[in-house]
Amino acid sequence: MAPLPLCVIGAGSIGQRHIEVAGLSDRIRLTAVIEPHAPLREKLAQQGLPMVASIDEVPADTRAAVIATPTQDHHASAMACLSRGWAVIVEKPTGATLDEAREIVAQAETKGLPLFTGHHRRCHPFSIAARDALADIGDLVGVQGLWSLRKHDTYYDVDWRRAPGAGPLLTNLTHEIDLLRFFVGEMTEASALLSSARRGFVIEDTASIAFRFANGALGSFLISDAGASPWSFEAASYENPAIAGSGEDYVRLVGSAGALAFPSLTRWGRSAPGEIEWSKPLGRTDGQSFDRIDPLLAQIDRFAAVVAGARDDVLCTGTDGIKAMEMTLAAALSGHQGHPVKAGEVPGDYKGV
Repeated sequence: MAPLPLCVIGAGSIGQRHIEVAGLSDRIRLTAVIEPHAPLREKLAQQGLPMVASIDEVPADTRAAVIATPTQDHHASAMACLSRGWAVIVEKPTGATLDEAREIVAQAETKGLPLFTGHHRRCHPFSIAARDALADIGDLVGVQGLWSLRKHDTYYDVDWRRAPGAGPLLTNLTHEIDLLRFFVGEMTEASALLSSARRGFVIEDTASIAFRFANGALGSFLISDAGASPWSFEAASYENPAIAGSGEDYVRLVGSAGALAFPSLTRWGRSAPGEIEWSKPLGRTDGQSFDRIDPLLAQIDRFAAVVAGARDDVLCTGTDGIKAMEMTLAAALSGHQGHPVKAGEVPGDYKGV
């Protein structure tokens, strides 16, 4: 398979990670990096990267793009890429609003082009294995998650990080919602409580959310950037070198025939014949161990394969990205209005504030 000629739009911190994995992948040929900010563009050009200032300067043989610009630009950049016939990965969220995201997805469908949202956690082998392992614990009853990492005080020295919309609910929860949807399926309702008691900002520092899934299962999730704990995806997976690892599970999934801890994939289930019930101890099975990978590299490799004609049931489609975004916004709306919010009740122009 010939390498996919691809450009990266935006050379900020996440954009540079996409540039890095594009260079590491033998399935990608990086044609250009679009960065309008001249000083950064010149700095990266001195490192040998093919820098340009606008999409109009991208080489004509380009067939795909990764959009890693600020959220407010996702719609404009995605529509420009799709109009050129390019396949696209757009960083989450897909758009600044549901209306924008839906327009992007509709354009991709009209053009018959692959469009994915950059929820890369799906690409870890232990995430895929967790989805597959749910069949071993019977009918799903419920899910419990806890993400609590104390961000350093100077993190909030930047004004926009204290502004409405910048709390952990909208910044961090969308990752967890997409992963839960990847494991369990559709969410239909969210109910949230918000607190800013620890940091005292306008934005929340802690949120407690209840979810209802279409299959009848219920879920709860506590998320905070004020509480110090070993429980989070980043600490459990060692994915982010800037965040201390712990190896501790942070999600538990409970079924009628057993339970599963994530990401260790420790499973509890039948230990004796007959009905599984509380008088009988559950048997424990340790989870399979996996080599650590770079999930962004796995994501871009899968993307290249899809553009070449392969089928993929792991990458987050544009439609899946919208659904994760919608339930994140439903949780925000619930927290602000004080009542449960169902899928379909979030206004198309709502931004979570």
